[in-house]
Amino acid sequence: MRIIVNDIAASRTGALSVLQDFYRYIRENETEHEWVFLLSDEYLEETERIRTVVVDGVKKSWFHRLFFDFCSGRKLIRSLAPDVFFSLQNTLPLFLKVPGALYIHQPLGFQTAKRFSVLKSAEREYAIYQHLIAKLINASARSADCVIVQTEWMKQAVISVAGAKSDRVKKITPALPDLSGYAKADYETSRSFFYPSGDMLYKNHALLYLAAADLLVKGITDFRITITLDRKEFLNKLSGIDVREEVLAHFSCLGRISREETYALYAGSVLVFPSYIETFGYPPAEARSLGALVLASRCPFCEEVLEGYGNVRYFDPFDAGELSALMADVIEGKLRRNARCADSAVTGNGWGEVVDAVCACRLNKA
Repeated sequence: MRIIVNDIAASRTGALSVLQDFYRYIRENETEHEWVFLLSDEYLEETERIRTVVVDGVKKSWFHRLFFDFCSGRKLIRSLAPDVFFSLQNTLPLFLKVPGALYIHQPLGFQTAKRFSVLKSAEREYAIYQHLIAKLINASARSADCVIVQTEWMKQAVISVAGAKSDRVKKITPALPDLSGYAKADYETSRSFFYPSGDMLYKNHALLYLAAADLLVKGITDFRITITLDRKEFLNKLSGIDVREEVLAHFSCLGRISREETYALYAGSVLVFPSYIETFGYPPAEARSLGALVLASRCPFCEEVLEGYGNVRYFDPFDAGELSALMADVIEGKLRRNARCADSAVTGNGWGEVVDAVCACRLNKA
């Protein structure tokens, strides 16, 4: 069976990571089918069972991307004679006439934490996703033979918001990497906080700055917050805030680091996770697997990933005072990590179950 995988939108951050993880699974584990990846650049290496087709110019603009998705792409896809079409980029081409599976990992149109405005330059890209691209995602979800999401909250949102048929929506929890070779957290309390994330607006770095400033007002100065933005990126996220060097001095801006470095930092740090929009919260899941203390935003994705975990406290992601109070409790030893609650992990079948669902599309269509 020939399966076409469309991910021409992937070029950076999370979308590219999803593509690379899926490709790695196919290369190492799948031996039965032929796979053809449609890409915007040469991100993947071909093998005997894996072909890549680079679609030139599709990333020039939103118009070019949408024109491919809904007009020109059909001709190319049909020329490849697929048995199943699998989109990793949240939308399906119209009128394709082959079984279609859709992987939705874009939550902006389904979340209710924030309504973005096209009138604000910092929010404009997110507003386009939330108010325009979301309509295309919803239409794709309704037409797909199989819709795959990562969490139960997304499953219910796709059914209720997009109107997808409930029997076609499958929740498949991502499988985390094997973290058994990494040191587990072994502290009771800590003065080190860690937030691994990209630089999207909804990652909410400004809340961390405001919480740190509030700690200093309270006279608490012995703490360190490590983030995976560089200093320039961090300052860009603090637009409109009166930024002071005495607050910035408590931040370590590492920039991008490897996964291995990320896992190592969980051992001695408290994960603080102020993001208010995610499909599946990987850092909370990873920190849980390594037994770390977690301060997490009170949002559906965190509450689902951390359900039943004893080493978590939640805060309102729009209330810096609530976060700083929890951080103060950690620093002063009032909130301690409980080692008896640390033997816990998020488990999922991940890409293997995704492949099974994609392949079953052909039978469902028939």
